[in-house]
Amino acid sequence: MVSRLFLFALMLFLLAAPSLAEQKQLTLASTTSTDNSGLFQYLLPLFTADTGIAVRVIAVGTGQAIRLGMKGDADILLVHHPESEQRFVSEGYGTRRLKVMFNDFVLIGPADDPAAIAGSPDAATALLRIVRTTQGFTSRGDESGTHKAERALWLAAGHLPDARVERWYRETGAGMGATLNTAVDLNAYVLSDRATWLGFANKRGHRVLFEGDPRLFNQYAVIPVNPLRHPHVRAEAADEFAEWLVSTAGQTAIASFRIHNSQVFHPNAD
Repeated sequence: MVSRLFLFALMLFLLAAPSLAEQKQLTLASTTSTDNSGLFQYLLPLFTADTGIAVRVIAVGTGQAIRLGMKGDADILLVHHPESEQRFVSEGYGTRRLKVMFNDFVLIGPADDPAAIAGSPDAATALLRIVRTTQGFTSRGDESGTHKAERALWLAAGHLPDARVERWYRETGAGMGATLNTAVDLNAYVLSDRATWLGFANKRGHRVLFEGDPRLFNQYAVIPVNPLRHPHVRAEAADEFAEWLVSTAGQTAIASFRIHNSQVFHPNAD
């Protein structure tokens, strides 16, 4: 006869089982560039094999990823807008910010380059040449890291376009892939991270026309969500993922990822 004590212990175990299982999974809010490029499809199985922790990715713009973290709808962030990231941590929503890797932004446009941006001395000049020719420019317009970087470049150029009055400037309010498709369809210029562009299939007559300005540097960082703000977050798993990304194993994996035999993310953990 099964003892009452045994049944009671079994009941406690079964009640605890779901919470134990939850510790073996993780919700990551990150950018469309890390997802669309194929980096996560390459990287996350390696992390899971090392740790047993499965990762669910929510791929959105950096602004939206940070809002998910503020609401406690993600356990950890991997994003690319340092100013927003530092504010997220300083206001107590994140426990720490660790640099993980970088790549760069590039200006893409029609191969015949009607605005002649290819010979520009810097990114600001390239953008002003687009303004002067009123050749179309397509922006994400979604408060993503790429959109924020684009707006900073326009500010440096001294001209902040307004899509409501300047018809050559179009905001898609969408991710990088959809915005690239729109730019190609409209024969317009666009700012993209290099990884997404390399993995993008619908290039047609578009190509990279301007690159290399230090302002186009694109840093990514990982931030665990603060369990003092949101006690339900999987803090231990989040910390394990953050530590893995900046470890030798994680940094080596990032460096090994290729698109068409080109390295597109460069590890730079402190």
